Amino acid sequence: MFHWLEKNPFFFAVGVFLVIAFAGIITILPNFAESSRPVVGLKPYTVLELAGKEVYKKDACIACHSQMIRPFKAETDRYGQYSLSGEYAYDRPFLWGSKRTGPDLHRIGNYRTTDWHENHMWEPIDVVPGSIMPAYKHQFTNLADIETAYAEAVTVKNVFATPYGDEFQATKAAWEAHKPKVLADAKAIAADMKNQDVKDAVAAGNIPEVVAIIAYMNRLK
Repeated sequence: MFHWLEKNPFFFAVGVFLVIAFAGIITILPNFAESSRPVVGLKPYTVLELAGKEVYKKDACIACHSQMIRPFKAETDRYGQYSLSGEYAYDRPFLWGSKRTGPDLHRIGNYRTTDWHENHMWEPIDVVPGSIMPAYKHQFTNLADIETAYAEAVTVKNVFATPYGDEFQATKAAWEAHKPKVLADAKAIAADMKNQDVKDAVAAGNIPEVVAIIAYMNRLK
């Protein structure tokens, strides 16, 4: 049989291709499956963090910021440990980005604080001299869409098999049970902020967008 293959270049090439393809599949796919699992210690996004992610998308932060640190010394020296695929296990969609008008944000939770984000969102140039980032003062009055964020968690859990917990159910009772946790998370963020209007809003049970996006930024580590 092998002598026959050697005399027929076309079938020999097809055979070689099939062998290499099969070897590649059984070698590579298990590694992909392993690397796509959540890294040790990674937890699902909270509803407040998901609401902040929606603000991040709505206000087009991805247009100027990436969330992927490449494995090059110049990148890791500036931004920290390069990104691992398992760190995106709960991301739907991925916000890797491709343009860096501003810095990469994948590790920003390691070196920026709630207070820093509050001042930066209010007036970026006062915090970073020469910054061309616009102010996002509307985030201090616009309310975050918490209910949609909860629905997103339920959707990515059921449709995309994202490993969110069983507490995320498509029922009104499950949503009502989750509300106190969201408000508690918001109060923890607002406690570290100076803006009194934001503090008062959260105390009244309302969550401004800036609280949600800061929760999301603090998550990025």
